[in-house]
Amino acid sequence: MAIGSYEADNQTGSNHEGSDANIPVQRLTATSIIGDSVFNRVDEELGMIQNLMVNIQTGKIEYAVLESGSFLGLGGKLFAIPFSELILDGIRRRFILDRSKEYVKDSPGFDKDHWPNTNSDEAYNDDAYYGQVNQYWQLSSRAFYP
Repeated sequence: MAIGSYEADNQTGSNHEGSDANIPVQRLTATSIIGDSVFNRVDEELGMIQNLMVNIQTGKIEYAVLESGSFLGLGGKLFAIPFSELILDGIRRRFILDRSKEYVKDSPGFDKDHWPNTNSDEAYNDDAYYGQVNQYWQLSSRAFYP
């Protein structure tokens, strides 16, 4: 059975049909992103995308939740990485984050069993987790409001 065009597009990072065939993908399914590896520009593996945080008001992905430092799913830590920091490498089917391992390790993280609050008015205050993330990545917290 042949792979459908949409599935092939998600696996290769290229469009296979229509007037824009073979132009790099502009849209991916969430399931094709979750589980992807993240490397830096010196080819060090930084972790794996475990989830995506979508702003319900804007419809945009704000953060990729990166699991880093785990071995066989144990001992890792989660990090909210601004999705705008990730670059798709369609050829290698992974994402590139132009930061060092140390930069990611030193960024605000959280435990798998203790996710930060996401649904209160306080979630993006400077003292709250996402406010700390935005400060660390030098993003304006207001950038995520509709």
